[in-house]
Amino acid sequence: MSALNLDTWRDLPAAQQPEWPDRAALDHVVAELKGLPPLVFAGECDQLKDHMAAVARGEAFVLQGGDCAETFAGATADNVRNKLKTLLQMAIVLTYAGRVPVVKIGRLAGQFAKPRSKNTETRQGVELPAYRGDMVNGFDFTPEARVPDPGRLLRAYHSSAVTLNLARAFTKGGYADLRQVHAWNQDFVAGSPAGQRYERLAREIDHALAFMRACGAEPEEFHTVEFYSSHEALILDYDHALTRIDSRTGLAYDVSAHMVWIGERTRQLNGAHVEFFSKIRNPIGVKLGPATTPEEALTLVEKLNPDNEPGRLTFITRMGAGKVREALPMLVEKVTASGATVAWVCDPMHGNTFEAAGGYKTRRLDDVLEEVAGFFEVHRALGTHPGGIHIEFTGDDVTECVGGGHPIVEGDLALRYETACDPRLNRGQSLDLAFRVAELYRAQ
Repeated sequence: MSALNLDTWRDLPAAQQPEWPDRAALDHVVAELKGLPPLVFAGECDQLKDHMAAVARGEAFVLQGGDCAETFAGATADNVRNKLKTLLQMAIVLTYAGRVPVVKIGRLAGQFAKPRSKNTETRQGVELPAYRGDMVNGFDFTPEARVPDPGRLLRAYHSSAVTLNLARAFTKGGYADLRQVHAWNQDFVAGSPAGQRYERLAREIDHALAFMRACGAEPEEFHTVEFYSSHEALILDYDHALTRIDSRTGLAYDVSAHMVWIGERTRQLNGAHVEFFSKIRNPIGVKLGPATTPEEALTLVEKLNPDNEPGRLTFITRMGAGKVREALPMLVEKVTASGATVAWVCDPMHGNTFEAAGGYKTRRLDDVLEEVAGFFEVHRALGTHPGGIHIEFTGDDVTECVGGGHPIVEGDLALRYETACDPRLNRGQSLDLAFRVAELYRAQ
């Protein structure tokens, strides 16, 4: 690795890193991680890069989503299946109603670390280190749980392996077959307006499939799904330890996920994250908030994709519903004018968080929908391609975001508020969003 200078990030300031109490223990864990098998393969990363190149050309749409922060306890067959089920249902809505090929990327099998606005958390006069995700420390508010533990990096690797194994089994083993479109909805249709709307669409798909079968057409693509993993590569010791040299090309890939991204809090132009990402060949993303200047965006292009490789770089914008129409146009206009080939994806979650009266952090589905609408309006006005959405959702019937066709009000938040960090859309709200995005896409 040293021949490729993969350690240069260590000489630069690295934001949002844990304060590991025992450096020797961390070094031991990192050494073990370096010897473990890859979670994904370079060829798969290149496949995703090809799909992202199609997105950048305006020929496909990205659906990227999953948990805000995964937990080790959540790596179960039921949880993984429910998230995949929701993602597949959303993708079906976008593909059929939006009439666009959909690139399916999960925020899973690695999304175990979270940046925090403060290093500590105080409750009833007690101050402890902030919870930074299961990869770093425990959620329980105790001194013991909140100590950063390098052993958790290994648990994150093994939990990611289990999750990826389940995801591959579901997407390749028949569960993702288009003939299952009704089965994905059986537990959901009766009590949910979104489920009922989806069921009507599923019946249309059934008729279309029956017609194609009668014509002798049964493409392989109807029976399996190409599904990719992604996470924010926040803890650099982990992602660096899982970087491998591809035997085909001699290039470095972060084999902890197919796609990794840099967060809004860690995209410093002369910081360690941008430096590390410049050395790996995965498709990568960068989150851009409303304060991002065109100059910063262009410098990120220069540092992260100097060869202007199609599919390499995605800008994931997180502006907020009230700022997207004002903050986004200049960025898209200047980057496009530079000739840079990037995919533009909307994260309508992180700019729309607020604290409800009961102290719960939440989001309004209406704000999420409004940011997506603004994202499409900007791209329509500029003649550019709205390339996708990046959302936090769960397949469970949680009450963490307000609104939706089966509405949740602020007083309902306490009923099933289960997130380890930020509020997620539940399944009905996710389908509401998918139908709205499909309408926006068809209106382009």
